[in-house]
Amino acid sequence: MRQILHYPRLDTVLMVEEAIRKSKEHPTKMILWRSLPKKMMYQTLLLILNYLEESGKIVIKDKKIIWIYDSDIDKWIENRELIVR
Repeated sequence: MRQILHYPRLDTVLMVEEAIRKSKEHPTKMILWRSLPKKMMYQTLLLILNYLEESGKIVIKDKKIIWIYDSDIDKWIENRELIVR
């Protein structure tokens, strides 16, 4: 296992999330990397994508990155818990 020198900042992770969510087509890693408004090392992007995949926000299928996380569900659950209490 290789050593990670530093981890990406939160604003960088959020930038990648937004780029994936707003993309009209499911991008590949390389297309996503080239389209980001702020440049970063490719290894940093891979680390972020790994995190997003592990946290259930994206899946990578046939080399395409697909956003699967629906935050509206979380809002619905929060509202439902407030009503039940």
